[in-house]
Amino acid sequence: MILTMLAIFLAHVLLGLPLFIALLVTALSGFLFVDPSMILRMMPQQFFGGIDVFSLMAIPLFILAGNLMNASGLTERLMGLARLMVGHLRGGMGHVNVVSSVFFAGVNGSAVADTSALGSLLVPAMEKEGYSRSFAAGLTAGSSLIGPIIPPSIFMILYASLTNTSVGDLFLAGIVPGLLLGLAFMGMNAWYAWRHQLPKSGRLPSMGQLGAACLAAAPALVAPFIIVAGIVLGFVTPTESGALTALYVAVCGVVLGGLRLRHCWQALKDTARLTSMIFLIMAASATISWLLSYAQVPVQFVSLLSPFVDSPVLVLLMLSAITFVTGMFMEEVSALMLLTPIFAPVAMMAGIDPVHLGVIITLNITIALITPPLGACVYVAAAVSRLEIVTLFKAIWPFVLIALGVLLLLIVFPGLTLWLPHALG
Repeated sequence: MILTMLAIFLAHVLLGLPLFIALLVTALSGFLFVDPSMILRMMPQQFFGGIDVFSLMAIPLFILAGNLMNASGLTERLMGLARLMVGHLRGGMGHVNVVSSVFFAGVNGSAVADTSALGSLLVPAMEKEGYSRSFAAGLTAGSSLIGPIIPPSIFMILYASLTNTSVGDLFLAGIVPGLLLGLAFMGMNAWYAWRHQLPKSGRLPSMGQLGAACLAAAPALVAPFIIVAGIVLGFVTPTESGALTALYVAVCGVVLGGLRLRHCWQALKDTARLTSMIFLIMAASATISWLLSYAQVPVQFVSLLSPFVDSPVLVLLMLSAITFVTGMFMEEVSALMLLTPIFAPVAMMAGIDPVHLGVIITLNITIALITPPLGACVYVAAAVSRLEIVTLFKAIWPFVLIALGVLLLLIVFPGLTLWLPHALG
């Protein structure tokens, strides 16, 4: 049954059908195998039930906050601060690319939005500094992976809704891995700059200049603290935090003079478009997830991996390998929705902390955004840098390996993920 459903799904994707339709047709084929009488009774129920979760309301609110931040000019202020902090180093624009992604991740939580917002500005600037266009586009796509790891994270909210894990703990657990990913990409950029002897640009900023840049970017820098502190301290739910952040960014945009009514309308339209795509995929994926659970596929998967549960590291490596391959051929939200209910029981048997598992799955799913043939961030980076997609897919593999190296580090040393949630209780 599983192989037949997989073949049907891949065939419909290759035919170019919308992803949620391919998922629904796949679910329909599965119901025909299991029990055709449940099609009219269970498919609609599971389709709408898959998105009838209160915590999922946070997703459009965080997307809206990111869109408003771009429209209000706060993104440029963050990039200006990053330029003063690291722009004077050798390969400075590459470092600015990564640090800007770290800053931007604290509000948006979307890798694709990060690639689109920063790529059009930073790829030409990196080319002027001596970078090849393929490396500049690859670094832009690679550093955008920080977005879904550092809170807020859309993928973590989805994982939390599937496993009843604390969103606050997941957000805290993503901070150190996100910073490690940023440091890894900065190390790669430093090596490239040294190897190609890129010139240093600019001078070490004075304390006055750095202070002025921090003050200008302060409205955007405060947003991540509102998100994390509000949830962790129990003042707001994730949904309320998303609403509060969107309101805060909108007020800052109006006060600073960069946000106009037409910008708000465009941000609302972009948010509605992206949210509807995500929720349709989630609903269709939830239907397949219920069907797999009804057919006891997770139980069979647990029994298959039960000989390895004495080694949590080995279990995580095996789950990561499956997720990596799945992510190459399936949209990320679908992969997360389908794999999490299957993986969670195995992880619990192996004694793996659900928060640690959430970060590992999130990073795995995020890496899929830059792997061929469906890596969305690579397509966006190729578009904004005017590169052939095949050329960029060839150039992206070093960045994939860097991200996989960070993933391996987090698997072997779970304390890197868990120490912050544990330290804050």
